[in-house]
Amino acid sequence: MSAKIYRPAKTAMQSGKAKTQFWILEFDAEHARTIDPMMGYTSSADTRQQVRLTFDTAEQAVAYAQTNGIEYRVIAPKEPTRKNVSYSDNFRFTRSQPWTH
Repeated sequence: MSAKIYRPAKTAMQSGKAKTQFWILEFDAEHARTIDPMMGYTSSADTRQQVRLTFDTAEQAVAYAQTNGIEYRVIAPKEPTRKNVSYSDNFRFTRSQPWTH
């Protein structure tokens, strides 16, 4: 039984950072998914794939994994780099690409 511990990235749909402050422990798949021959549904006998545990810090998640004997790997979050962009640069005369409509 192995798991990954990570902090989710910001969703691309909105500019807010909701649901990105917690650390998540997710179990890896132990059994391959199968396709039901009659209906075509994808199913799995592994119920641990449905479990997502949330923690306030990575240390709490690591401590939980260690106390329960779970092999884990921690995926460090990538901090976004903010570019300073000015709206007036779109209309600058020395613009590198020509303006198109």
